[in-house]
Amino acid sequence: MIVESAVSELTVVVGTASACAAVGRPRATHYRRLGPHAPRPKREPSPQPRALTVMERTEALEILHSQRFIDAAPPTVYATLLDEGRYLASISTFYRILHAVDEVRERRRIAVHPPHVKPELIATRPNMAWSWDITKLLGPYKWTYYLYVILDIFSRYIVGWMVAAEESAHLAERLLADSILKQGVDRDQLTIHADRGSSMASKPVAFLLADLGVTKSHSRPHCPNDNPFSEAQFKTLKYRPDFPEQFGSQQHARDFCRIFFPWYCNDHRHSGLGYLTPADVHYGRAEMVRARRIDVLSLAYAAHPERFVRKPPEPPQLPGPAWINRPAEEVLPTQ
Repeated sequence: MIVESAVSELTVVVGTASACAAVGRPRATHYRRLGPHAPRPKREPSPQPRALTVMERTEALEILHSQRFIDAAPPTVYATLLDEGRYLASISTFYRILHAVDEVRERRRIAVHPPHVKPELIATRPNMAWSWDITKLLGPYKWTYYLYVILDIFSRYIVGWMVAAEESAHLAERLLADSILKQGVDRDQLTIHADRGSSMASKPVAFLLADLGVTKSHSRPHCPNDNPFSEAQFKTLKYRPDFPEQFGSQQHARDFCRIFFPWYCNDHRHSGLGYLTPADVHYGRAEMVRARRIDVLSLAYAAHPERFVRKPPEPPQLPGPAWINRPAEEVLPTQ
């Protein structure tokens, strides 16, 4: 109100534009504050001489809803009626009629598949849940070789791997059987998780797992986040400084993997494991390794306590339960 009064007083002397400039107010704001504009009268739409009558629109909608054309798109209805010597309306008019009743969408009767269940796996010890996947390795001319990798999601330990020239359910079945036998997995102990690739979802693999008493789990379609452990392991593999741009032969790929996987299991300090190696966690050496780290840090603290301002140093905690799609309200079991 003070600003309006000042503008009004100055307007008499210097005019509206100069008065608004003096107080720092746009003229449009000043005029808008003086009084709002009267609402514009609503205009009734004028009738279109080319528009269909109510009866014609009703007839066209009945045709579109008929059993004959209920699954057909408007262009198909238009062309079919033309071939029969009938013209009711243009294609765009058909669409306008459907839009008026909120039917501009998929009109066909299509099968609706039930939604895929989100996998939820928890591992509190080794050999409780495995994840496996297949990745391609570039050969001399094209993607020629396939690397099969099975890892334990609790320890990140590679329990089995294989390089082959093809993606095959038979090869996957053999690798899974050998890995389960080598790890001494009992019946009804293990869950194996994979995506929905042809080898992973094949009947031979499903029959094998059923015979061995192993539960199988699958990712949802087009959802790589449902298999994060295998994806992360493949990234570690392919971002190694010595990973070749392409392999000269299948034997070359095998030789590289024979070096990489022992390093990954026995020497790689994994950030998700408190910087322990997968082998230490898988074979129960994690507590012993952490105890040694505590001894080393205790000696360091005793020698120079002034270097540790807040508290005595501690090594990273032991890894806790690992999961795929952690349930929102479920409390994870302790080790």
